[in-house]
Amino acid sequence: MTMFAASETLSPLAGGWFLDNAWLAPVVPTVGFALIVLLGKRLPKKGSEIGVLSLVASLVLASGAAWQWIQRVNSATEEQFVSPVIRTWTWWQSGGAQFTIGQHVDGLTVVVLFVVAFISTLVQVYSLEYLRGDRRYTHFFAALTLFSAGMMAMVVAEDMILFLLGWEIMGLCSFMLIGHWWEDGANSRAALKAFFTVRTGDMGLLVGIAILFFAANEWTTTNLGLSGFSIRGVSAWALSGDPNSTVILMAAIALFVACIGKSGQFPLHTWLPDAMAGPTPVSSLLHSSTMVVAGVFLVARLYPVFFTGLDILGPSSNVIMVIAAITIVIAAALAFVQTDIKRVLAYSTVSQLGYMMLGLGAGAWLPAVFHIFTHAFFKACLFLCAGSVSHSASHHSFDMKKDMGGLRKHMPVTFAAWTVSTLALCGVFPFSGFFSKDEIIDNVGGNGYTFFMVVGLFGAFLTAAYMTRATYLTFFGAARGAAAGEHAESHDAHAHDTHGDHGHDDHADDGHAHAEHAGPHESGVLITAPIAILAVLAIFAGLFNATPFGSSWEYLKKWVEPRAAVVVEARAGGPGESFIVAVPSAEEGHSKSPCGSETPTEGVCYAPQLNHAKFKWSKALLSLAIVFAGIAVSWLLSAAFYGRRDPRLVGLTQRNAVARAGYRLLANKYYLDDLYERGVVSSVSGPIARAAYWFNQKVLDGVLHGVARTARAVAHVVYRDIDQRIVDGAVNASADATKTAGATVQPIQSGRVGHYGALLFATAAVAALVFVILNT
Repeated sequence: MTMFAASETLSPLAGGWFLDNAWLAPVVPTVGFALIVLLGKRLPKKGSEIGVLSLVASLVLASGAAWQWIQRVNSATEEQFVSPVIRTWTWWQSGGAQFTIGQHVDGLTVVVLFVVAFISTLVQVYSLEYLRGDRRYTHFFAALTLFSAGMMAMVVAEDMILFLLGWEIMGLCSFMLIGHWWEDGANSRAALKAFFTVRTGDMGLLVGIAILFFAANEWTTTNLGLSGFSIRGVSAWALSGDPNSTVILMAAIALFVACIGKSGQFPLHTWLPDAMAGPTPVSSLLHSSTMVVAGVFLVARLYPVFFTGLDILGPSSNVIMVIAAITIVIAAALAFVQTDIKRVLAYSTVSQLGYMMLGLGAGAWLPAVFHIFTHAFFKACLFLCAGSVSHSASHHSFDMKKDMGGLRKHMPVTFAAWTVSTLALCGVFPFSGFFSKDEIIDNVGGNGYTFFMVVGLFGAFLTAAYMTRATYLTFFGAARGAAAGEHAESHDAHAHDTHGDHGHDDHADDGHAHAEHAGPHESGVLITAPIAILAVLAIFAGLFNATPFGSSWEYLKKWVEPRAAVVVEARAGGPGESFIVAVPSAEEGHSKSPCGSETPTEGVCYAPQLNHAKFKWSKALLSLAIVFAGIAVSWLLSAAFYGRRDPRLVGLTQRNAVARAGYRLLANKYYLDDLYERGVVSSVSGPIARAAYWFNQKVLDGVLHGVARTARAVAHVVYRDIDQRIVDGAVNASADATKTAGATVQPIQSGRVGHYGALLFATAAVAALVFVILNT
């Protein structure tokens, strides 16, 4: 293998003002959250202006950091290792343990940070109209702003303490936002389900962090001067050959459990569709660039831990690939039986997250990160299109079968954006999803995992089919229910009857007032503008790593992918000088040595050597053929079933036992909710409830009764011995003494004044006589 040596001229710090201060990106919206809480209700726009401005500021910071990182990479030669920009601050140190907090800015950071800030800004603008008039308008913008801040804090974190803080902030905010309309019991239950399901996985994060700290702290402190919480330090430790295989395997599995919960992977995916109870802007942000992406980001950020612990690129598959493959198929299948347009998109998100995990499990790190990038734009657009339809065409209903149909004529902008984003999601050339998702499938097959490549292709067929069904039901065919001008008889769990709940107050000034009583129409500019911007990116975002057009188009590969390199401290030269031995990524074949087979014994490796399968149009055309087959089959069946009502299809699930069993299996979501409710929740909550009742009756009530009896006995003693005998006795005795003295003196007081005067004079005379006698 060819090795290159060069002097590192790019300092880990001083990368430019935006790179050095990328930590401000999450700080600004955090301050914005505090200002909204304190001042929001007193401001003209009820705090929404603070939320929008704080996210715009974060977008400027993220854009500046991305631009300076690109300049930093472009200024380096191909042989140079480009150091991330790291800043740390020690906030507590005790003995050998050092706790730091800081930023870690590299290609992965700037890409995800930009995506989060960009989509958060558009969602905030969209929400100005969508939530206008909501009774908790200020509360919504406060929680939404902090939600974005939590994700950005996690993205820029150099240490796992800040990472965990951002992770937990998102969990809390998601609970508040999903349950925004908590008066509806279904919404409250959905928020609780999401919170506790994710918390189940979060225990794995705590365990994994603890394992890594105690296992890596000594090595990172001795060799790098970094804490065991340092992401960079732990990554180097994982690739150093020092870790015990069992320890790092346990750490990787524990961390992946957290990823399963956060990113909605099987079997903890059940919370994600129910999270649609929240307002549509929340669904868009949560599913595109924040909370559900956090688990995928964790695997990408700590990839050396998973690479070593789970033997990625080993001869056999690993747990990440297996879970991802199951998730891709089961989630895509569940989308076929949904009538709620947002639930279709929710299961689509679960399936697409499976593709990202599949890529990471197969060593396709860059394609997985690229799919995070492209998926964020077209999935956010699809959710906002669904919100536009419910806002202006279906009286806040999301039911495609009852209240939609034929809307393409009434909502041309929404329809065009939906169509573009759907084609991107399906992976149709030249839309963005083609470049990212097909690159994952191609690399999975290229790394020798043929079975999982077939699973990916089958998932592509299912994706095209369920999205075609959703498109037909929403925008084609005859108008139904609310879309036909009828008032919907009932609202679903996430759409409330009151105007205020979805922003249709009676004093609207954008021409959409009383939309509930008007026919279908296009939404206002505050809704359509973000949709249009995202639709444009759904088309062109794939060009950032357009592998089919040649290596000159692989911008993300150059800017984002960490180069497998061994950093060796110089034994001579100026302060801080170091030599870099860079090992270029292999194009064909792979080596299990993290930094190549010729890695020197001296030095530190921060990233594993990964493979990139060469693009082949033959595989791409096969994938496109499968996608178009899915579109064609689904369109024909949808037109026959929902349009012409073909008697051969209508009622098939009642006539055919196999079809009936399959439909029931999907309609009941593989009975996983029942399993968790009866097998887990009930089995746990029942004994806990009985134990709590026993504790209440036997312990708490016993203590209370004992205290009551003791208090009664003490009160009796106090009354009898202290109050009656001492206090009352003293009072009565003083009264008796006064009475006796009065009775004794009373005879002297006859009322005759002369008698009193004579008696007084006689007394004085006697006293004077006694005085004279005593002094003679």
